[in-house]
Amino acid sequence: MATSMRGLTQFIADIRGARVRELEEKRINKEMANIRKKFKDGNLDGYQKKKYVAKIIFTYILGYKVDVGHMEAVNLISSTKYSEKQIGYLAVTLLMHENSDFLRLVVNSIRKDLESNNEIDNCLALHAIANVGGSEMAEALAEDVHRLLISPTSQTFVKKKAALTLLRLYRKHPDVIPAAEWALRIVSIMDDHDLGVVICVTSLVMALAQDNLDAYAVCYTKAADRLHRLIIGHEYTATYTYYKVPSPWLQVKLLRLLQYYPPSGTPLYSTGDTRLTVTLEDPAIRSVLYKVLETIMNNCAEPSRNVQHNNAQHAVLFEAIGLAIHLDTNSPLVGMAAVLLARFISSKETNVRYLGLDTMAHLAARAESLEPIKKHQHTIIMSLRDKDISVRRRALDLLYSMCDVDNSEVIVGELIRYLKVADYALREEMVLKIAILTEKYATSYKWYVDTILQLISAAGDHVGDEVWYRVVQIVTNTEDLQAYAAKVAFEHLKAPSTHESLVKVGGYILGEYGHLIANDPGYSPVDQFQLLHSKSQFCVAPTRSLLLTTYVKWANVFPEIKPQLLNIFDRYRHVLDAELQQRACEYFTLASRPEDDDFLPNVCEEMPPFPPRVSALLGRLNRKLGDTGDKRTWIHGGKEANVEREVTKKKTLPPLDSNVQTDPGDIMSSLAGLDLSSSANQPTAPPDQSHIPRPAVGPNIDKWYEKLMLGAEGVLYEDTQIQVGIKSRYQGHMGQVAVYLGNKVPNPLTSFTATVHVPDTEALSVTFSKIPPNTIEARSQCQQLLNIECKKIFTSPPILTLSFLAGSHQTVSLRLPITITKFFEHVKLDQTEFFERWKLIGGPPREAQSIFNIPLASTGQLDLKRHREIVSGHRLNILDEIDPNPHNLVAAGVLHMSLEGKVGCLLRLEPNQEAKPFLLALSSHLPKYI
Repeated sequence: MATSMRGLTQFIADIRGARVRELEEKRINKEMANIRKKFKDGNLDGYQKKKYVAKIIFTYILGYKVDVGHMEAVNLISSTKYSEKQIGYLAVTLLMHENSDFLRLVVNSIRKDLESNNEIDNCLALHAIANVGGSEMAEALAEDVHRLLISPTSQTFVKKKAALTLLRLYRKHPDVIPAAEWALRIVSIMDDHDLGVVICVTSLVMALAQDNLDAYAVCYTKAADRLHRLIIGHEYTATYTYYKVPSPWLQVKLLRLLQYYPPSGTPLYSTGDTRLTVTLEDPAIRSVLYKVLETIMNNCAEPSRNVQHNNAQHAVLFEAIGLAIHLDTNSPLVGMAAVLLARFISSKETNVRYLGLDTMAHLAARAESLEPIKKHQHTIIMSLRDKDISVRRRALDLLYSMCDVDNSEVIVGELIRYLKVADYALREEMVLKIAILTEKYATSYKWYVDTILQLISAAGDHVGDEVWYRVVQIVTNTEDLQAYAAKVAFEHLKAPSTHESLVKVGGYILGEYGHLIANDPGYSPVDQFQLLHSKSQFCVAPTRSLLLTTYVKWANVFPEIKPQLLNIFDRYRHVLDAELQQRACEYFTLASRPEDDDFLPNVCEEMPPFPPRVSALLGRLNRKLGDTGDKRTWIHGGKEANVEREVTKKKTLPPLDSNVQTDPGDIMSSLAGLDLSSSANQPTAPPDQSHIPRPAVGPNIDKWYEKLMLGAEGVLYEDTQIQVGIKSRYQGHMGQVAVYLGNKVPNPLTSFTATVHVPDTEALSVTFSKIPPNTIEARSQCQQLLNIECKKIFTSPPILTLSFLAGSHQTVSLRLPITITKFFEHVKLDQTEFFERWKLIGGPPREAQSIFNIPLASTGQLDLKRHREIVSGHRLNILDEIDPNPHNLVAAGVLHMSLEGKVGCLLRLEPNQEAKPFLLALSSHLPKYI
């Protein structure tokens, strides 16, 4: 650039040649005056504008204020020449801020470059949006950036920049990005063949998924599949291999993304709605993840001599250990990880020690038992003396997390000893953690008081008010502790130099409970007064105010020192501090009242116990630590603290909307109006169904679905691009459905995703036997097996959602023909047995009836053959010669469920040809199933 513009080259040379700042400023002022004149005269061609704007940019970079050239930079963006457009974009990104009025003038030019077929123009526009894009620009151009990202014609480097630009916009203006609406399309790009694109899109998905877990749940399967292909299948190019480690950055991002979702069986919402349970419940995904994690840990079992190779492996390994801990702390993988961590915390490398301690703290925050960590307690304590402060901080966090009743005295004692030599940056946090541990795991109240007063004596200025407030609360509420606390406080005050916080604690405790030890040798009222008053001269006004309150309490219970106390009150009546003066005047008046007056004793009664309250220390510690940018999935403080955090987080979520219409796919809708629930069951608000995929509808789709409801195999869906076939078999409460996916077009279907939504996961389990493929080749077919288990009664069928790229992104949701009747088993009964059981069951609520109209056959007669096909298709055994009327159908069956066991069901179907209605009567042993 510089070689093509001589004027710019000469200007830069003159600036560099200036020996003093005055000469530099003189040259710049001269050049700026010339540029203003040229711009004012006008008639400049593109080259001249480019040259002058480049000089302005250089001047700005040197730190001088620039107030010219903004309009010319805007004009350069519209140029068709790359060199001029580049200078224009550079000037816009450097000279303008996101709220500049000039930016409104370039929105259309940027949009034009985004829509251009020239990849360079696309990239320049994306750079500008990412650097200076304000809320207005983000709102205007977010759709165009998204279009570039998902376009099949975009080059890989354009997709990468588009993904990172969207990430920047989302971080700055999250409300502008419709994250949930774009979820499926963005996640589908995680299957891109270029790992660079996958890395950028994964970064975007990580940010979006943190705030939209349910919308991006499909990324869980994508991440697990990509990890399997990278680590097990070795599907990567040499370009993305870093010292023999396949794309470690991508592996780390994918492993971190998987940790955002709760482990197996945990619902996403606080209402107990388990329908959105993440697909980790799928044994296929769980198996793949465990195999991937095991491979990663085995690969890192022996360190390499190459430092870069070790760094890459450790980055992946520590994230893999974090995921293993997140998934299941009782798995063999976590046992293997604990062995590795024990080696890492003793490593000679500072980074490895740091990561080992941090990951072990994660284990302590999740594990049921701390015994594997306690084995290395000495090594962890020695890490407090590490030369690196970051390692010392992680050791402190780990000790805080691994502390329990058994080792609390050792850990707290070690922390107090270390506190005296600890860095000032650590002391305030250490004080809070020591105070929390002392209160939480105190083996006795005496140990608690000894430790806290020792802490206050050692910590000095780093003790916050919350610490001594809490001591006062506990001593006040524990009667057996009060005399002991008064003696210990007295002994600590004997030290030559005592911190003001200790004086406050001593003043309060001795004022309230000093009379309990006044008769003991060495603790007389005079001794207490002289010791405490000797400290007052070094205290600030608020502390002296507290001591005056102590003195008035003593004036009530220690008449032998009352003259000295009155003298102090009288002296403080003339100080300048308003608070001290007011207290002294009031207390002097109180203490001067006659001996037989009950007013002073009433005012100075002993403080009542404080109401039960949560310690403020935890709140103070959480405010100090805050939250990390990537929404860390755990906190320091052991398993209990993390459980409480999850409960608190769920309580802050908004309630689910209960105003939801009935699912149109409900197979029991034909029995509307019947008492379908037990009278003992309390009515509950229906859960939110806004996230449930809407199944495709149409005459053919309904016809195919109805046919599969009565049969074991057939077509479920077909269009010009894809065909979905079904073949099923059921035995007892278990079933297996083979889903055949056929590609009808001459091009492969890429980014293929198959997910199953189960409305009631507590009643029905539907899982894939293996992760669905991400590509279906041209004019080929693949098969996916679904394993099904009926646990309890369910009314809505599961929904299969297929999404893929075939030119554009396609999504289709289909009802699977899996209904409660699939789990019926034939039962044979004769006429006597049938009617005896029917009578034994009795009437409502064990029996239900429904009357509905039916169409007649083309001959005007009842289609009895069709009626038999429907009943037998629902796996009920038709019993012939039971009912005297040959038109009536009688059937029986046994429903198999894994949790509720077996339930018998009897059915009678009575058609009336003249009135055209049907009477359907159902009878079951359990009323809640009718």
